[in-house]
Amino acid sequence: MNFGADVVAGVTGHMNGDHSEDNLLIARAFGYPGAMSSEMIGVNGEAGVWRVSDDAGEHELSVPWPGGSISERPQIRREVVALYRAACERLGVEPRQEHGSAPAVHAHGEVAHGEAAHSEAGPRAGHGRHAAGDEGSAPSDGSGQKPFSRVLREGSWSDHSDSEGATFMEDIMRGRGSLADYVDLVAQHYFMYEALEEAAAKVADDPAFTGFHSEALVRLPALEADLAHLIGPDWRERISAVPATEAYAARMREVGDEGWVAGVVAHHYTRYLGDLSGGQFIAKRVARQHELQHEGIAFYDFSELGSLTEFKDGYRAELDRLGASLSAEEQARMLDEVRAAYAFNTAVFVDLGRAKANA
Repeated sequence: MNFGADVVAGVTGHMNGDHSEDNLLIARAFGYPGAMSSEMIGVNGEAGVWRVSDDAGEHELSVPWPGGSISERPQIRREVVALYRAACERLGVEPRQEHGSAPAVHAHGEVAHGEAAHSEAGPRAGHGRHAAGDEGSAPSDGSGQKPFSRVLREGSWSDHSDSEGATFMEDIMRGRGSLADYVDLVAQHYFMYEALEEAAAKVADDPAFTGFHSEALVRLPALEADLAHLIGPDWRERISAVPATEAYAARMREVGDEGWVAGVVAHHYTRYLGDLSGGQFIAKRVARQHELQHEGIAFYDFSELGSLTEFKDGYRAELDRLGASLSAEEQARMLDEVRAAYAFNTAVFVDLGRAKANA
């Protein structure tokens, strides 16, 4: 069983971004006791896969799932947590307390975090952070209702579906994609964010939106710099949007023209939180494979935001506040828009894969 690239990107991005020490524990417990670094690079129905470095060099480590073969997305979290516990037992390390539900894996690499803040200082055995793969469980707001950020996360789980065209992103995530593949992805990002930031500007003065958008989030200048570096000064004449990107951009502009704040936030949320989560892993992978420094991957640099974990927690608090101001009908409409955004994004991967196959 092979999971789609959206799932693989989300899981590996989360593990490498938020649980790097857990990766190291698993590597040391299951084959490389002298491991100095460990990065999760794959997930399939039989095992998790890590790239491990020690004094002897670099190795690929495949660790079978303790519970046997899996075929469903929610089972991944269960098995990763089981591996973490088993690693702790082998190494004599006290495991952290697990709690909460399975993580939601977004179509372009985001794993939605629970509302409990994560420490940026790094995990310590038995202290401070959730267990590997655990997102925590968002509490109710005191009225028995789930926070709206959790409603969005859980209500869209079924839409993070596998896609036959998603091998395009899987190749990039596994280091099999070419530099040309990455450039094609950057080009699509340009058209997406041109539309998204236009839509955001349309509602920028609405009090319901101001808490979501920081100037440090704006991506167009970084994308322009990346494309100039990757393609050359004539990059505008050399890129084009695939049909799915055109449809995606058209929908974002339509929502902005309508002045529908919740709809703009639906697209804002799915894109930017993906960039701040799984996107950070994509940047590291591409930088290493293609020997890029800041130029070429500036799109993923959000250092001006400060702690990304704190920013994402604050963003989800804004989602909760927005949700509290919406009627049930408007909440449902916004969730539908979030689901539509995931579908658009997956369709882009399909189109990119098809264009590559036909080239």
